[in-house]
Amino acid sequence: MIGYLALGSNIGDTFENLKTARKLLQAAPEITVLASSCLYETEPYGYKEQPKFLNAVLKIETQLTGPELLTKTQGIEKEMGRQRKIHWGPRNIDIDILLLGNEQFHTEQLTIPHVELTKRSFVLIPLQDVYEEQKLRGKTLADWIKASGNAAEVQQSRKVW
Repeated sequence: MIGYLALGSNIGDTFENLKTARKLLQAAPEITVLASSCLYETEPYGYKEQPKFLNAVLKIETQLTGPELLTKTQGIEKEMGRQRKIHWGPRNIDIDILLLGNEQFHTEQLTIPHVELTKRSFVLIPLQDVYEEQKLRGKTLADWIKASGNAAEVQQSRKVW
């Protein structure tokens, strides 16, 4: 099944952090990275008193269920030294499951599609780079980006991975 993962980092070498996360995801036998978005520099979301983020979206193929994929992504975050101190706070790596096939899933730990997906240009803009569907929840990604009101906070990075 096709899925989309958002990657973000704003502590340490953000570029290397995203490259490492992508490499670890690709190394997992149950995940194939099919495409990577461009990299985007973005203003922090939620908790504003922190450095800018470097963000990207990966298109993946996997047979993992949502909870299994969450376990895998959180394992990679832990392996990379992620510490959860402040909600929406600084982090060396964040891996969010945006979409996973047609799966709709909701628990306290995981919601698919991601609950904040259509509100965050820092996810929607890189998602445009790799998302092949015409619509998401009945609207184009461009419509969702416009409706988010925060597209100006997202700038394509000069870094290429």
